[in-house]
Amino acid sequence: MKTTKPKILILTYYWPPSGGSGVQRWMYFAKHLKQLGWEPIVITVDESQASYPVLDSSLLKEVDEIEVIRTSTREPLGWYSRLVSGTKRGAIPQGEVKTKSLFGKIAAYIRGNYFIPDARKGWVSFAFKAAKKQIQQHHIQYVITTGPPHSTHLVGLQLKQHFDFKWWVDFRDPWTELFYNASLYRTSKAIAKDKALEKTVVQKANGVITTVGGALHEQLKALAPKQNFVVLPNGYDADLIASIKSAPPKGVFHIVYTGLLTENQDYESVLKALSKFQKHYPIQLSLAGQIAPELFLKIQKALPQVTVVNKGYLPHKEAIQLMKSAHLLLNFIFRGAQKHMVSGKLLEYIATEVPILSIGDPDSEAGQFLMQGSCAWMVTPENQSFVEACIIRLIEEKTPVKNTFLNKTKWSRASLTKKLAEHLFSV
Repeated sequence: MKTTKPKILILTYYWPPSGGSGVQRWMYFAKHLKQLGWEPIVITVDESQASYPVLDSSLLKEVDEIEVIRTSTREPLGWYSRLVSGTKRGAIPQGEVKTKSLFGKIAAYIRGNYFIPDARKGWVSFAFKAAKKQIQQHHIQYVITTGPPHSTHLVGLQLKQHFDFKWWVDFRDPWTELFYNASLYRTSKAIAKDKALEKTVVQKANGVITTVGGALHEQLKALAPKQNFVVLPNGYDADLIASIKSAPPKGVFHIVYTGLLTENQDYESVLKALSKFQKHYPIQLSLAGQIAPELFLKIQKALPQVTVVNKGYLPHKEAIQLMKSAHLLLNFIFRGAQKHMVSGKLLEYIATEVPILSIGDPDSEAGQFLMQGSCAWMVTPENQSFVEACIIRLIEEKTPVKNTFLNKTKWSRASLTKKLAEHLFSV
């Protein structure tokens, strides 16, 4: 590896004070690249104009030494949210496309056919102008574009037409294969346009980074057989995990779910199991993240003898504290996302050493990954008896069970950033 560490330009829509898991990937990469001697410059959107579903100002301290340039944007999601919920963020779509109402169907059609590749494409011109200035001033040698929103990659595509640099495209989630695209009523013309954009980006980039390999890489290789594909999963903050001292409560079996919970996830088998056990054991179910009010009420109604607590969206550190206070951590894979995604939350779950029960495809990459844990399971939603067996086993243990994971440290954010730096120099 070269000893001189160049400047690297990172274009990312999500950046602190944006909250959620999507922001953390490049927040931590930038932080650790800085520690390795690189000089990251981040171009993002002004938070006052951004369509961020949630905010987490606690993350700002993680990147206080990173140079950040914030731009304007023009996009419809804030207005859409105000029309639906009366607030700027309350109805920004995440994890599912709501199409039960006529308005929802019309909104999904407009979003899927007139905002290609996505409804945040109004940021592209502003980001391009800011990035162009930085490249000219600092002779940038490396550029990262990360999506979703995948319209961010169009900035890299335009820049590549004007400058000579190494361009790495990062797919935190798939692009055209993203699971909720199927709910957008896209016409064949819109689908073809989106696929053409994806193909051009994958072919023109110097390298493509994804969080999983497998089927996703095979699909992308069909677009660009000679492209350099790299798998870099989301990791966990080893220092943060080690700094938090939290343990499960006594006298009650504590189950925790964190993240986004929608009707596009198979949670029913867990509710059935808990409804069976609630008469015989004291159980607390803590939910943290973005939980729809009607979904929370549904869970409460199904589990009248369980203490169900909705903690809402928590700052990152508090979310980790909650995870470490659990006897069992729950995860529900989005339908349609089985093969192409491994969430960053799963890496943090593993780092806590708390047992994990995930409902999804055991043969998926996430399923195979979880199987490396000593007390972690990926179970199909139809396998009710296995779900119940997992839960009752842990309930009846006299002391909290530890979920060990071999070679866990290689999935830390710091370790993954070292791998990233090696790959950046490889092209």
